Amino acid sequence: MTRTELGQYLADFLQVSNFKDYAPNGLQIEGKAEINTIVTGVTACQALIDAAVELNADAILVHHGFFWKSEPEIIIGMKQKRIKALLVNDISLFGYHLPLDAHPELGNNAQLAKVLGIVEPEPIENVAQGLMWQGRLATPLSAKAFNEQISEKLNRPCQHLGDSDAVVSTVAWCTGGAQDYIDIAANMGLDAFISGEVSERTYHCAVEQGIQYYAAGHHATELYGIQALGEHLADKFGIKHHFVDIVNPV
Repeated sequence: MTRTELGQYLADFLQVSNFKDYAPNGLQIEGKAEINTIVTGVTACQALIDAAVELNADAILVHHGFFWKSEPEIIIGMKQKRIKALLVNDISLFGYHLPLDAHPELGNNAQLAKVLGIVEPEPIENVAQGLMWQGRLATPLSAKAFNEQISEKLNRPCQHLGDSDAVVSTVAWCTGGAQDYIDIAANMGLDAFISGEVSERTYHCAVEQGIQYYAAGHHATELYGIQALGEHLADKFGIKHHFVDIVNPV
């Protein structure tokens, strides 16, 4: 397929125009016009770009791309090296942030529910652009046992804040840096809230509101959406796909 066809398809499939985001969604760096091989990964770091070069990729698709609103506009240092590597090797970079979090089938939140075995998952209506989801556990667990289950499924230690003996049945979650949505989950009367990152204030929010909080890792909670998207594109269009996991403990 062509670069333009890929961009148009993803804009429609992920409903990019529905989101007010912190970075541009879609094509961020323009490479060759024809795309036969794509590499997917969570973040457009140098290691992922180097892997894409080794795999002779024509395009890279990521969840965390470039040109965030809060970052310096000048292209020097680390940013220059990344962009230069893409341009020299004629590789396109596509980034999809909030649209990938929210997609009802392939998005990070939908995919995390599958990995953790959360049943009846659905986005919470009229909250955070559809980015916050809720569901329940098939079998209620102690807060400690649920923490152990998350750690096992995501293959990394999950940090639990709250009462280890509390029973968890209903759960809300939002992948990545969504720790402040804990107040919404608490006000809804849910037993637990999961996100990627944790702040100092999150501990007090959890304890004082009697809700169990799980910091499961920003990278770890957002591994699955971009991988599922790459597999979808490979199946639909017959292009080659390589998912590259650049390990990140955060």
